[in-house]
Amino acid sequence: MGNISLIGVPIDFGQMRRGVDMGPSAIRYAGAVERIEAIGHTVVDEGDIYVANIADFEEHPKLRNLEAVVEGCTQLAEKVSSAVEKKNFPLILGGDHSIAIGTLAGLSHHYKNLGVIWYDAHADMNTEETSPSGNIHGMPLAVAMGLGHEKLTSIGGAQEKIKPENLVIIGARSVDEGERKLIKEKGIKVYSMHEIDRLGMTEVMNEALLYLRDRQIDGLHLSLDLDGLDPMYTPGVGTPVPGGITYRESHLAMEMLQESKLLTSAEFVEVNPVLDTKNSTANVAVELMGSLLGETLI
Repeated sequence: MGNISLIGVPIDFGQMRRGVDMGPSAIRYAGAVERIEAIGHTVVDEGDIYVANIADFEEHPKLRNLEAVVEGCTQLAEKVSSAVEKKNFPLILGGDHSIAIGTLAGLSHHYKNLGVIWYDAHADMNTEETSPSGNIHGMPLAVAMGLGHEKLTSIGGAQEKIKPENLVIIGARSVDEGERKLIKEKGIKVYSMHEIDRLGMTEVMNEALLYLRDRQIDGLHLSLDLDGLDPMYTPGVGTPVPGGITYRESHLAMEMLQESKLLTSAEFVEVNPVLDTKNSTANVAVELMGSLLGETLI
């Protein structure tokens, strides 16, 4: 993979529970840099993007903190694009999941047929018309497909950032009605907890990776929301949903992603130290990063 560019995004404007802006610090404190370097990688810590105070931005009635999210994601898109230009592997630390808008915008400058694995309890495919809350962290996949407010879809250029057929959602168990319609309309590949329980994680990952290979993707991004795991392992998330992926299943998924040699970037989001117990959610994030980046037992 070469050098790894670590980029922190201390933003919590995409939702209503404060504290997830401290996620990058918590993940660093849990030993992310040391863990990755111990595997043999060189880590270039790019620090955190600057996030201004929310008081500097106007409120939008159906898109909470729109201007703040646009500002943060625009900066992130530039940082991610710069990392890829340097042939570094971008590893982004969130922040809430709205940051994926910036990540995917930055990657879109370098990949024409990017594959995305969305490891999450939620589909994150709402728009301002369908969102029950107005929280932008529930919208990044819709935005990346070119759906939503122009200020969001135009970040990093007005093009569609990902193709619906190049997307695989893993771990879904809380999907809104508008998202359900969009998933069916676009024919998006989803492995809900039903499929994970029924098939097992090995088969789910084998199928997902084969599906993406068949689409001849030229890069693969992992967007991992810590609420994809069951909250017994990751209590420090803003929108926990019981009945999630286990700790061991998640390590297996990361190991299989590593073995595939397809992965070109990753982000870990929604670690909220305010809601956490002894930094356990950040610790899990770092442990999963280890498996994703080549750590082995023997």
